[in-house]
Amino acid sequence: MPLSTPVSRRALRHSRVIDVQAYVRDDGLWDIDARITDIKSYDATLASGLRPAGAPLHDLHLRITVDRELTIVEAEAASDAVPYPGFCDTIGPAYRALIGLNLLKNFRRDLKQRLAGIAGCTHLTELAQVLPTATVQAFAGDVWSTRDGANADLSHEKPFQLDKCHALRTDGGAVAQYYPRWVAKA
Repeated sequence: MPLSTPVSRRALRHSRVIDVQAYVRDDGLWDIDARITDIKSYDATLASGLRPAGAPLHDLHLRITVDRELTIVEAEAASDAVPYPGFCDTIGPAYRALIGLNLLKNFRRDLKQRLAGIAGCTHLTELAQVLPTATVQAFAGDVWSTRDGANADLSHEKPFQLDKCHALRTDGGAVAQYYPRWVAKA
């Protein structure tokens, strides 16, 4: 179901796009490439000069390499467009601080401890916050069996996705319908 029709005419002023792509590597590790772009629909005057309409204010990249347990074994960041050239685009090496963190174990807390404020870039750190769920989506059905379909209830292990969102709560209708073995008993 789409959003409702806007109640007033409106004009696009700003667009932010976040794109995450996951790649399995020949060595068994995974590269998760994330990118954030901010674009104005008008000529924007910045302290560093005029940014023409349609030219990115931010075009930032973050790649993490994770093992099958979702531990980050490599990390890098790059900045192709920034509002303060020569300053914003020097923070990339700081994102090596992600190495050793696990996407499923207090990642967002540890990310903030290591790269919040002047220790990092606001936009790269914000981008990094989508990495856990994006990586889980990449692993689902590939690295981790979601046990969807006809054989969903044959395993003795509870599917990892149950009780991770409101739709897949074990006391709810979706689990009763699609994973009846795992329905929470009253």
